[in-house]
Amino acid sequence: MSHILVVEDSEDLRYIVKDILKKAGHDVSEACDGSEVSQALAGKPIDLVVTDILMPEQEGIQTIVQIRRSNPDIKIIGMSGGGKGGADHYLEMAREFGAHATMLKPFKKSQLLELVDELLGVSA
Repeated sequence: MSHILVVEDSEDLRYIVKDILKKAGHDVSEACDGSEVSQALAGKPIDLVVTDILMPEQEGIQTIVQIRRSNPDIKIIGMSGGGKGGADHYLEMAREFGAHATMLKPFKKSQLLELVDELLGVSA
């Protein structure tokens, strides 16, 4: 069983992603923005982080950089639904700063699970 951290400022979306991943058999922790990531990383080892890009306190790009520096083996999925520069701009930045994969919100359950399986090396 993999341990996944979901970082999302929308409580509703955080709950949905957490529920999808738990039903797929993963252990899931959560954080409401990037400022809570350090504390989460200090706990049980994390295999993968699914993070929003646009959040209060500490945004996803800064969070990705923080994770890459402190835990380079953790896989990262960045997700975004927009912003002033458009979602594609933020998702491209997420990849440039170390996200292994990105998703445009809204996304399908199957898309999330396929990316998670791919990054964790789970064969179908």
